[in-house]
Amino acid sequence: MHKKPRLGLIGYGAFGKLTAQHLSPHFDVRAYDPAMDADDAHAAKVDLAEAAGCPVVILAVPVGILEQTLTEIAPKLSAGALVIDVGSVKVKPAEAMLRLLPDHVRIVGTHPLFGPQSAKDGLAGLRIAVCEVRGAKDARRTAAWCRKMLALKVFNVTPEDHDREAATVQGLTHLIARVLLKMEPLPTRMTTASFERLMQGVDMVRHDSPAVYQAIERDNPFAAGVRERFFSLFDKARGELDS
Repeated sequence: MHKKPRLGLIGYGAFGKLTAQHLSPHFDVRAYDPAMDADDAHAAKVDLAEAAGCPVVILAVPVGILEQTLTEIAPKLSAGALVIDVGSVKVKPAEAMLRLLPDHVRIVGTHPLFGPQSAKDGLAGLRIAVCEVRGAKDARRTAAWCRKMLALKVFNVTPEDHDREAATVQGLTHLIARVLLKMEPLPTRMTTASFERLMQGVDMVRHDSPAVYQAIERDNPFAAGVRERFFSLFDKARGELDS
């Protein structure tokens, strides 16, 4: 029987569990997370050294603790290991990985543009951004694997291009959703198709952790500019109504 390659998964929150679910058919997943209770159907619970010592290491931790995590795993990484992050922003993690990880490891940045809610019916056709960080060949191979094995739609982008687009795509979505959630309860009886579509979008991010929202709005270097433009246009629209 062919032995599956080992994969270290650091972080076993909602997205870490989703990652393990879809990668366990291809890898022997070893997961580290202080909050992880025990082994489950998709991953074995291990200590940090064992997870970081795998040939492939995926970082599924909040952007806010990424640098601390990188510092902790740096001396434990194997020579030639492939380190992949899955954060919602890419410029800040790419810079941190280049600065804090040893030269003997390969680095690829990714951002799966989905979560447990949008992936509940499977991954096929969902989108993922792949960013070259250290080595174009590794980024290309990661992208090709995601296309072939997970049927994902892959976008090869720079960290800067990713964050520039995500500042609008994710930043505005989460900002508007946060406001609408504060307005609940909202009507559910006499609704329109457009309102229902809007609420579907809200429901897809309703359970995202505060750390995800903070990363999208505060750790993306382009998010503040998008927010300011949105608020400026909002104030203009309000002024037109008031006049």
